[in-house]
Amino acid sequence: MLERPNPDYVRIFDTTLRDGEQSPGAALTSEEKLEVARALARLGVDVIEAGFPCASPDDFEAVKAIAESVGRDETPGRPSQEPPIICGLARCTEKDIQTAYDAVKGAKHPRIHTFLATSPIHREHKLRMTKEEVVARAQKMVSFARSLCDDIEFSPEDAGRTEPDFLYQVLETAIAAGARTLNIPDTVGYTIPEEFGALIAGIVSNVRGIENVTISVHCHNDLGMATANALAGIRAGARQAEVTINGIGERAGNTSLEEVVMALETRRPLFKLKTGIDTTQLVRTSKLVSQRTGMVVQPNKAIVGANAFAHESGIHQDGMLKNQETYEIMRPEAVGASNTLLVLGKHSGRHGFAARLRELGHALEGEALDHAFKRFKVLADKKKRITDADLDALASSETARGHEFFTLDAVQVTCGTNGMPTATVRLVGPDKQLITHAAVGTGPVHAVFRAIDEIVAAPSELLEYSINNVTEGIDALGHASVRVRAAQGDPRVNAQHGAGGSAIFNGHSAETDVVVASTKAYLNALNRLLAALGTHPRTSEQTPSHETSGAAE
Repeated sequence: MLERPNPDYVRIFDTTLRDGEQSPGAALTSEEKLEVARALARLGVDVIEAGFPCASPDDFEAVKAIAESVGRDETPGRPSQEPPIICGLARCTEKDIQTAYDAVKGAKHPRIHTFLATSPIHREHKLRMTKEEVVARAQKMVSFARSLCDDIEFSPEDAGRTEPDFLYQVLETAIAAGARTLNIPDTVGYTIPEEFGALIAGIVSNVRGIENVTISVHCHNDLGMATANALAGIRAGARQAEVTINGIGERAGNTSLEEVVMALETRRPLFKLKTGIDTTQLVRTSKLVSQRTGMVVQPNKAIVGANAFAHESGIHQDGMLKNQETYEIMRPEAVGASNTLLVLGKHSGRHGFAARLRELGHALEGEALDHAFKRFKVLADKKKRITDADLDALASSETARGHEFFTLDAVQVTCGTNGMPTATVRLVGPDKQLITHAAVGTGPVHAVFRAIDEIVAAPSELLEYSINNVTEGIDALGHASVRVRAAQGDPRVNAQHGAGGSAIFNGHSAETDVVVASTKAYLNALNRLLAALGTHPRTSEQTPSHETSGAAE
């Protein structure tokens, strides 16, 4: 895995779990990170940047778990026989680098990714270091990293705004110190494709020893040109692209994995390059990341958006009926956008159900599998056709369940054109007691949420609520997504996140009844919040220590 890739091959370095998770409100629990990492391995990414181990103990444990499982075992359905490289990010300090190595060393192919800012504005205002000090720090820290691990990646942060001659000097220093990959980040999305392509071409022509390492590109989307810049860098000689699922990331996001991969695939005669990605997994992985982060994919998002293969114009529809290639440059099934119908139904057994879930990438066992199978049987009695999307939604709902202080026993709503929408909710509380409350709202879901708030009494604020159909048809599953924020000023929030801090938690559920789905999703989010704070308000019961991972970093 340490050899320089074939010049006709572009490595896909996925940073969804590191840079993508830095999107406001997109924090994932350790269990969710592991689930996404397994999906990325099935997708066929070459490198998974699993996190920033020095950021928090929870991030360290999440990276370590990914390294020791996804980074060591063969993943069912993975295009390559080898597990992916597992990478941890580190600043150019011995503590960060040592912590990153301790987190990833359990992987079969570990990598340390260390970075140091090089642009004038960063040197002067953030680092307060001279050029000479930056070069010396890069040399010392890359050498230290190489003493721990053979696979070292170095990034000159804000390379797009760094003086070219100084950038070449820093890169030569990193190569001499043992870096095997040089990542060139457009950290603030400042460059345009012509500039960024020229930057990579200049590095290829002027940096001594560059022929012995891999050039990587890491572009941000502040001006909407992340994918264009990344492709310009690849055409100029880069052979690794740092990307995220759905393009999530800080500020305006990162280069979108699915866009880069399908551009190289669709325009292969132009680029003459390939990747190791199983493109049929793109839509499924996109949906998983969207559900787990709570970040909805815009309908007109390229490749994976709901409208990516939709045609409403009469002229377009006429052309499509005559020849699909008139208005589609790729087939929906090439990215996994088609619905696959299953033979599974109400007469199917637990073994067949579990086997199909494994094929879809859901490793449910024990109580989680039992619960999912019961829900599948109920769904099979209501729906004539069960699809892969239905099973994905059921399994994802089970995976999203954490420590449950409160569970739903019953919910009933009254609404219509006359009268006030009213909801009665009965929950099973922390001490297994039944607690019932009724509330009035502006609509049935609002009434349900108000009734739950009266029972749970969690220090929270509802930020976002959405409901989407999983499949087509009147009997489709409804997938509910909820985001809540821990109330600022609560002493437990201060203890976890500092005074003035806040934490955001996501909740998900899929049911044929959208009110029930919404109720369970809201409870899921509140249970995560309570778990992160360590106690629930009605008793002094302490949350198991591993549940504190629900807090947003």
